[in-house]
Amino acid sequence: MVGASRKMTESSAVLELEGVSKRFGAFEAVRGIDLSVAPGEVFGFLGPNGAGKTTTLRMVTGLLRPTEGTIHVAGFDVEREAMEAKRRTGFISDRPFLYEKLTGGEFLRFVGGLWGMSSADIAEGAALWLDRFDLQGWVGEPVESYSHGMRQRLLLCSALLHRPTLLVMDEPMVGLDPRGAKRLKEVVRELAEVHGMSVVLSTHTLDVVEQICDTVAIINRGRIVAAGALDQVRREEGQRLEQVFLELTESEVEEGAA
Repeated sequence: MVGASRKMTESSAVLELEGVSKRFGAFEAVRGIDLSVAPGEVFGFLGPNGAGKTTTLRMVTGLLRPTEGTIHVAGFDVEREAMEAKRRTGFISDRPFLYEKLTGGEFLRFVGGLWGMSSADIAEGAALWLDRFDLQGWVGEPVESYSHGMRQRLLLCSALLHRPTLLVMDEPMVGLDPRGAKRLKEVVRELAEVHGMSVVLSTHTLDVVEQICDTVAIINRGRIVAAGALDQVRREEGQRLEQVFLELTESEVEEGAA
């Protein structure tokens, strides 16, 4: 724990990307990204399909290696100190996988075991998050009987079980009904404001970003085209994020076609 404390004092940011690029052969999916996310901040990551959002988030979580640049989570280098960085990260993929034949409780015990958590810590964490997400009555039921919204909440329980410093969510709103989306938005703000967790949220739903995010970055064609507090990105008082997003991404397309 001494090492962890030392790392946290070296930088005030929970997540830092410096000069991060990713190439697949001749194709450059991400180009020289610099980003910083503060403790307790909800960060919205926006961009059209194929812009580089998912590639960036997979590098943040250690699923892909950057071709260039560095990524730090809570001061730990995602490549050189991979295990320490991952221990401080919770991740919900855009294509999550659940073992449907397991019960909700069995799934959480499985995930806790992967993190090397004790049975007592797993039980404590599971009880906390299952209660928060109204799943305690379903803990003994197989996952295959869960609705889409319930599965999404179970995934959140599993991502939060080891008490990460950073939560990364790639398109978590997909398929949720209005009630489920409202619940998720409330939880995200609670994680930041009550638990001091940093949240990076990738979504196509711009209204969600305006409602719950403190800061935002727009990526297009692998480059960050705008970043900062919501009011800074909007540029003009009363301007909607949708208008800014369309202007920036359309101008980038036009420049690329010229």
